[in-house]
Amino acid sequence: MNRKDFILKSCSACIGASTLFALFSSCATTQFANGQLTKDGILIDVKEFELKEKNKHRLYIVVRNEALLFPICVYRFSDTDYAALWMQCAHQGAELNVAGDYLQCPAHGSEYDNRGKVTNGPADRDLRTFPVTLNNNQIFIDLRKA
Repeated sequence: MNRKDFILKSCSACIGASTLFALFSSCATTQFANGQLTKDGILIDVKEFELKEKNKHRLYIVVRNEALLFPICVYRFSDTDYAALWMQCAHQGAELNVAGDYLQCPAHGSEYDNRGKVTNGPADRDLRTFPVTLNNNQIFIDLRKA
């Protein structure tokens, strides 16, 4: 095999593997929650993260409310550590897709980590994030402070 064929086949294999990974990541069940809108933010129940298997939790949930232009992805890192990310790409405003522990823009391929930091352009700004607090098994996403 010559060098050109080797490079082409290697690149094709890498693209194929990353496509399969993205497909399998997106096939994971996404939990959608309808957040309860309050004066200052959105409330969701901590139980939204629970799985049927004992002591297992979802990595994230997607919170929707008809009053919001875009959904909010809430990542769970521990019983007390959550991140709430506005699912609008900082590049040109497209709605982001959740792919496991990162978010990806379907328009131009920008990627963000589960804390909202840009990991792959063309976006050059991090995502809008919201403070999250816990109170009596309720997660409060403060929409006033972003």
